[in-house]
Amino acid sequence: MHPDIPIPPEPIVERAFSRMTEPFPWPGGARCAVMLTFDFDAETLWFSRDPENVNRPGILSQGIYGGRVGVHKVLDLMQEQETPATFFVPGWTAERYPQAVERILSEGHELGHHGYLHEWIDPKFPELEEEALDRGLASLLKVGGIRPKGFRSPAGESSPNMIRLLSEKGFLYDSTLMDGIVPYRHVLAGGTPGPVELPWHWSIDDAPYALFAVRNPRPIMTNSHILEVWLDEFREIYSWGGLVNVVMHPQISGRPSRIAMMRTFIQEVRKLPGVWFARGAEVAEAFVGAEKSSARS
Repeated sequence: MHPDIPIPPEPIVERAFSRMTEPFPWPGGARCAVMLTFDFDAETLWFSRDPENVNRPGILSQGIYGGRVGVHKVLDLMQEQETPATFFVPGWTAERYPQAVERILSEGHELGHHGYLHEWIDPKFPELEEEALDRGLASLLKVGGIRPKGFRSPAGESSPNMIRLLSEKGFLYDSTLMDGIVPYRHVLAGGTPGPVELPWHWSIDDAPYALFAVRNPRPIMTNSHILEVWLDEFREIYSWGGLVNVVMHPQISGRPSRIAMMRTFIQEVRKLPGVWFARGAEVAEAFVGAEKSSARS
């Protein structure tokens, strides 16, 4: 082994109840579950990328669009399509856009935790993970009056410490990792059960295709390209009997033509029988139910 390459740590999770593979026993005989999730970051997406962005109104205006316009256009579409969704919201965003949080809850959607300032996890500073978790919890309780059941870590990164904290603070589920097509249970040190994991993947996230910044430019893909990838992923996961966990951002998917694309995606998905549109907590609770049934058999 090359001396400069560190030995990877032990995996932060192991699969519990691994016999629960595809197809998963979804409620009501459904073939697959579809989660429409929105990381309602607003300006925090840009703060966490570069603290100097706080002085760049042009960059921040993309996040402001998400808070003032995009999130409401998304909610309008969910209402039009009678589709439930899960919104992962940083505490700062909840404080800045309380009317959006109130609307999310009043229209029957789920509110999840997404840090306080969209902080990226750095395992060198575990104390900061708990600070962000606690500040986000306090904000969501103050603004929305609820303690969320689900958590998604910003930027798709986690740590053993974060998984432990989620368990200690009573979270039902996490939706951060990308190591499966069906839900599974985290196992903590000593073999104790941790939160349920609801996996996702960058291929069904809008950011790789349409998040743009002058300092870090990337091609902005056409709607037809994004739709083709998402529907191809959906159809194959459907055939496997898995979880389609779509990750979107109101400042991206709340743009006019992206709303139309999302409408088309929902309508195409509905053409196949046995599709269950569900909130994150419902998917996690379905896993818990299947877990109990498996333990009894």
